[in-house]
Formats: sequence, structure tokens, C-alpha cells
Amino acid sequence: MRIMLVGDVVGRAGRRAFRAITPRLRAERGIDVVIVNGENAAGGKGFTRKALDELYAGGADIVTSGNHVWDKKDVFAFIEEEPFLVRPANYPEGTPGKGYCIFPFKAANIAVLNLSGRSFMPALDCPFQKADEILAGIEGQADIIVLDFHAETTSEKLAMGHYLDGRADIVVGTHTHVQTADERILSGGTAYITDLGMVGSHDSILGVRKDIVIQKFRTGMPVRFEMAEGAAEYAAVIVDIAADGRCAPTIERVFLCEEN
Repeated sequence: MRIMLVGDVVGRAGRRAFRAITPRLRAERGIDVVIVNGENAAGGKGFTRKALDELYAGGADIVTSGNHVWDKKDVFAFIEEEPFLVRPANYPEGTPGKGYCIFPFKAANIAVLNLSGRSFMPALDCPFQKADEILAGIEGQADIIVLDFHAETTSEKLAMGHYLDGRADIVVGTHTHVQTADERILSGGTAYITDLGMVGSHDSILGVRKDIVIQKFRTGMPVRFEMAEGAAEYAAVIVDIAADGRCAPTIERVFLCEEN
């Protein structure tokens, strides 16, 4: 099975690039399942119905999120009804939505988990303990287990990768919007990368207009972020994995830039 995991889709430029590039990659690379982080899809923060539907129309099978999941109030109208939209599982009990889903593909069931880190992030329940809880709860129900760990620091993401090594099949980090070059198969057989990167304007700072971010750093004053437009970058990884675990997985980093 070939699974593509795509970094944070940021704003209108990111949605456009995702819709344009994902179908081509699916066809050219024989992608079976696409998992994408969409928490920045609507104006750089959160989900609207339109933004989520654009991700599905572009080829997303499962959409993960992070700390911006609640930034658009629209999400409360549909998050409970979306079987393959997940939010960080370590929000407190009773939070709307779900922290994982099980996606059926042919004869295999793919469990996709979403967790948020705690270093320099909103205070949530322990992601390590929550991962243990979910894995225990889905034992025997999933052939492949995937985690999107939405976290700020490389150390926390690496810690999670090694903590789940051999128990999860794929662990990827999201949130920083800058793709890391450390894709690897960990010693226990888990495919890992510290951060997938983003799908968003290439001539930007994390998808935001450069001048606005520079102004904030230079002056220390509050600014209103506006998403950058123009040609986009597209960052992802492709993981080849056998549902029966008989073959070692492989992981390949993808980084594309649209022409201006």
C-alpha cells in the first residue's frame, strides 16, 4: 500500500495547489490513500465547510488538524458528522469531534490518530498517555496505524516517534510548516519524519505575507496576519507499507514548487 501524508495546507494558495497537484501525484505515483493536515486551510486558521470540501475534492481521504481546529466557528456545525476529519485526541473528554478514525481501504483498516504536543503549545492532556490509551482501545481493529503529531519542538516529536516505534507504522510531525530532512525508518520499523512541511505560498513566511511577519519581528507590535498568494510549495512524504507487516516500509520525501 502506498500512503501519501501531506503537510499543513495554508490558505487559498495552499488549497489551490493541493487541488492541482494531489490528483497528478495520485496518478503518477500510484498513491492509494492521502492524509493531509488541514488546520490552516481557511484563511490560515481553522476550517470552513468550503475549505474542507476543497480538500476532499482535491483527493484527501483523511484530514487531520491541530491547535487551530476551533478558530472558525463553522467547524462546530460539521465536525461531529465528518467520519474522516480528526482533531487532537488529547483535548479533554467531551470535546466535539474525534481524535482518531479508522479508514477502510480494500482489505486493510488504517487507523489515523491526531495528537497535539505540549511544549510551547496549548496545555492539553499528555499525548504520550493518550497514545497508549488509543492503541490499547483499537487493538485488533487496525492493520496500519498512523499518527499526525502536531507539535512545536523537534525534541517532542522525536520523543513521540521513538516512543511509538514498533507500535505505530507511521509517525509524522506537523505544525512548523518547514519540511525537515530527517525522514527515516526507526529501529523498530516505524516510518518517521519530524515535520511534513506545508502546502502554501512559497514566497512567504510559513504561508503568511513576508512584510507583515517582518514588521511584527521588527516592532514587537501586534499585526493582522494575511495569507500570501502566488506560486505554492507542496511538501509531503510517500510511505510504502505492507498491511501484513512482512516487508519493511520505505519513506520518501516530496517537495515540489509551482512555477511562477
